[in-house]
Amino acid sequence: MSKYDLLANLNLRARNGVSGTKNFRILRLRMSRPASIKSIAERVDALDWHQVSEDLDAEGNAVVKHLLSPDECDEVRTLYDRDELFRSTVVMERHGFGRGEYRYFRYPLPDLIIHLRTEIYPHLINIANRWYEAMGIHVRFPATHKEYLRRCHEAGQDKPTPLILKYGIDDYNCLHQDLYGEHVFPLQVAVLLSEPEKDFTGGEFVMTEQRPRMQSRPMVVSLRKGDGVVFAVHHRPVQGKKSVYRVNLRHGVSRIRSGNRHTLGIIFHDAK
Repeated sequence: MSKYDLLANLNLRARNGVSGTKNFRILRLRMSRPASIKSIAERVDALDWHQVSEDLDAEGNAVVKHLLSPDECDEVRTLYDRDELFRSTVVMERHGFGRGEYRYFRYPLPDLIIHLRTEIYPHLINIANRWYEAMGIHVRFPATHKEYLRRCHEAGQDKPTPLILKYGIDDYNCLHQDLYGEHVFPLQVAVLLSEPEKDFTGGEFVMTEQRPRMQSRPMVVSLRKGDGVVFAVHHRPVQGKKSVYRVNLRHGVSRIRSGNRHTLGIIFHDAK
């Protein structure tokens, strides 16, 4: 049995209530009712993916409104204090990443996060494959996220990368890229779990884009609670006057002025 099949089996056993060990009992999580999970799939399918594609081509990011309901945001946010659900906690200041902290989920993932990863991925593969073809990168992505995870896991990237980020007053996230190994899916999603001007002030999602022989272009992406932003992880293609060229993107969060800000990160490749 491959590492991927083992992890998939753990998720299946957890969802079916088969928990032969203490760890299975701890990790089993019914975070959302089946009806809620179904509505996530419906919401994802109903998004204007043509507009998302156009926005990504033009700006390297695209906002999708109301990806999660307020109740779902609150449910995800409360998971942060459940130590048994996470494989790693990073205090950003210790590593020069900024201020604040984030936690990576362990397998098996909560059902809601599994479904977000699984349902969003197929809508992004055509964009990802088109971008890679335009940039001359000879990698193509499979039709399902299950197949893509198998590719990652066979290369030793078998640690889950979905995470929750937590910021307090004066916290921020330095500009960075979420690269965890050889296999990188070129798009990822962040969902704001807190309400601006109510739960926190400041804390804007920001990106920079570095074009060849030009200064960096800044971008500020406005989000409300439950909104998601799809954005480029590393590079994206831009059509120049004569040919296509690559631009380099980084993302981060500006300083929190007051309150607390939580974000859910959905990264489609796993880590070593």
